[in-house]
Amino acid sequence: MKIVLQRVSSAVVKVDGKICGSIGMGYLVLLGIGNDDTEDDCRRLADKIINLRIFSDENDKINLSLGDVGGELLIVSQFTLYADCRKGNRPNFIQAGKPDKAERLYNYFADYCRSKGKHVETGIFGADMKVELVNDGPFTVILE
Repeated sequence: MKIVLQRVSSAVVKVDGKICGSIGMGYLVLLGIGNDDTEDDCRRLADKIINLRIFSDENDKINLSLGDVGGELLIVSQFTLYADCRKGNRPNFIQAGKPDKAERLYNYFADYCRSKGKHVETGIFGADMKVELVNDGPFTVILE
């Protein structure tokens, strides 16, 4: 499982020009599912994201979590995080999870975050999505 996490002031995902997910302050989570990923991986990384302290406190120290600031999550499926560009000029995606498994784990990840009391919005798995964000910082973290 690979995640690119961006701290945002706001983020929106659209499909066919229509908004399907929108958040204010929080995290845009680009989520890539690999061949060997499991529900345990989903829970481990979701817990890490929920408890990650990358928001500033009253002393401008990076010390607050998503819950501390009432932040939201916008989770967007992103199989291209598994692009292997080592050979040639065209990436291969052999390590990306097959669509049926990846969609199941993507939904599991989002539902698990909701079960932890987080407001979660999502894109549409497999759709051609347009993502707009206001990156706060910018602050971007890569998790595996």
